[in-house]
Amino acid sequence: MAKNLNVDKFRNGDPIPEAKTESEWQLAGEHNQPAWCYYDNDPANSGKFCKLYNWYAVNDTRGLAPDGWKVPSDEEWSALTDYLGGAAAAGSKIKSTSGWEVDGNGTNESGFTAIRGGFRDFSGQFQLGDSHGGWWSSTEKDTEEAFHRHMNSAGGAIYGGGFSKKSGFSVRCLMD
Repeated sequence: MAKNLNVDKFRNGDPIPEAKTESEWQLAGEHNQPAWCYYDNDPANSGKFCKLYNWYAVNDTRGLAPDGWKVPSDEEWSALTDYLGGAAAAGSKIKSTSGWEVDGNGTNESGFTAIRGGFRDFSGQFQLGDSHGGWWSSTEKDTEEAFHRHMNSAGGAIYGGGFSKKSGFSVRCLMD
């Protein structure tokens, strides 16, 4: 996909609960339940960043990705990063050509069109919306964390690692 996922229903048609407050976000995480939100709980951000999802939405058996698509695994993210020249170079090649602050725009030569969108931490606080973008993988690291990828405005690298499943990141899908 050339844009972030922006759905509020699972593939089977069931609604994904929207967490509109910090306490709703925290409760979803504490109970390992799927949730999504707009950055800053502002629907106007849907057009800019799309939605943020906790990992429980990503991993739900009802399917977050549309039919024919899937959330990429950590291994698939690594393959993309390697194909684009490694972690130090790949970020610039997937970043959009506008919208990143501090001259952090990319070339988008991959067609990925990565946009910044920040994230929501496990406590419900929104973080770094003006300078970071992050995306979930479908791969669980352990009982508390899943793998993700992120980048920031200050360079062309893409970073990966584990992050709390209770946090919210954007999602990109890969054709299945």
